[in-house]
Amino acid sequence: MGKQIQINLNPAAAADESAIKKIAASLSGIDPAAITSLRVIKRSVDARKKNIRVNLTVEVFSEEDSSIPAINPFSPVNVKQKQEVIIIGAGPAGLFAALRLIELGIRPVILERGRDVSARKKDIAQISREQLVNPESNYCFGEGGAGTYSDGKLYTRSKKRGDNTRVLELLCLHGANDNILYEAHPHLGTDKLPGIISEIRKSITDAGGLYLLEKKVTDFLIEGNAITGVVTSDNEKFKSPYVILATGHSARDIYDICRNRGVTLEMKPFAVGVRVEHPQELIDKIQYHGNPRGEFLPASSYNLAKQIDGRGVYSFCMCPGGFIVPSATSQEEVVVNGMSPSGRNSPYANSGIVVEIKPEDLEKYSSFGDLAGIEFQKDIEREAWKNGGHTQRAPAQRLADFVAGDISDSLPKVSYFPGVTSSPLHSWLPKSIGRRLRDGFRLFGHVMNGYLTNEAVVLGVESRTSSPVRIPRDHEKLHHIKISGLYPCGEGSGYAGGIVSSAVDGMRAAEAIAQIVLKS
Repeated sequence: MGKQIQINLNPAAAADESAIKKIAASLSGIDPAAITSLRVIKRSVDARKKNIRVNLTVEVFSEEDSSIPAINPFSPVNVKQKQEVIIIGAGPAGLFAALRLIELGIRPVILERGRDVSARKKDIAQISREQLVNPESNYCFGEGGAGTYSDGKLYTRSKKRGDNTRVLELLCLHGANDNILYEAHPHLGTDKLPGIISEIRKSITDAGGLYLLEKKVTDFLIEGNAITGVVTSDNEKFKSPYVILATGHSARDIYDICRNRGVTLEMKPFAVGVRVEHPQELIDKIQYHGNPRGEFLPASSYNLAKQIDGRGVYSFCMCPGGFIVPSATSQEEVVVNGMSPSGRNSPYANSGIVVEIKPEDLEKYSSFGDLAGIEFQKDIEREAWKNGGHTQRAPAQRLADFVAGDISDSLPKVSYFPGVTSSPLHSWLPKSIGRRLRDGFRLFGHVMNGYLTNEAVVLGVESRTSSPVRIPRDHEKLHHIKISGLYPCGEGSGYAGGIVSSAVDGMRAAEAIAQIVLKS
């Protein structure tokens, strides 16, 4: 094992391996000639002061030490003739559940409603080019889930038990850059994710897993209080006493199936708001204290949060050097989200700015029971569609105009591919949301001088931050509280918030099933 040391460098030196090695030798007391290798364990940028620094944790190896330990390999078992487990959804939770099942000697049967990553590109392009949404293949549905065409953020605040590092290792083994193992805020980039997803599919099928695309689950088979399988839209039945429900938060029809089949649901908090876009150069100027970013610093980001009248108002899924994308899953709605390529080299910076919604805020929708939040989302998304001109063009307003309640006579150029339509968001957003957003932007302008500007534009609506519904499960065994054999996991079931936490949750579900299968 090597010797770990902390190093603090300017950005240029932090990008120079020889400079890192020289300082590491000095701090570790090892002769530079005796250093056989070193690896970065953690890297973060400290931009709190004008003199920007990069903090590195490095592990130094000398002749007396063993070499750099390799990533733990993926160790598949041929599972073609093994016990089958149905997995609904090929997003992060479903894919990583499948990988873990294969390592444990169990056969995954993945049923994904959408198309493969290549075909999805055509469907996504159609939204921008022809203003048409394919309800089964879009930014949310299809191989890899919503994460495939997103920023690919890999950091999580989740305290859930599970091995975050193993998720990163598996991504590296399937084509991700190994810098995700040490960056403080790692990301993959929307240009890299499709290839990684394709490699994961190959690992699953090579090991004997069954991987079916364009197989939409339309019903559960339940006998007594146990699930026995599922039915797909072409009336094919898949039988297994174990079903992992790994759909994303936009698969609203799954909640209807659950309710119709007696699967308990419950409301949970979520958030709704807008997506704001600034010139990346402006955000860099604010965050780097007027310093030019140069070649050694990343496109800067921000993280903002305030409490306003008992509800959180905060930034969500901030995408430096990114684009705003249309994330609707049906035609007569407008939903916006953000993504970034791996280089984060777009001239725009965007972020969701959202307001916390609690179950008690939805009294108007009480007749919908535990699906009240879904109906609220639908209403605000349809309103955005109307105000965007009954197309996928997003209703938009300059930021300072939105805060002041003024009409925007013109709009700046934006990254949102389908285009924007000037709209008074301040007048049609629900008052409790619009008021808190305006107050939040004012406060954020004090925190980041220059943030509240008409150079920025807000687009509506950011409504799919998380599921408004949770499918309750046993805390330890992870199966549904009433239906044995059903394992809800990931974002759609209300237990995760992003690629890493969803993947961890999927692996935990796989391990919970394996404890039963391998004992029998």
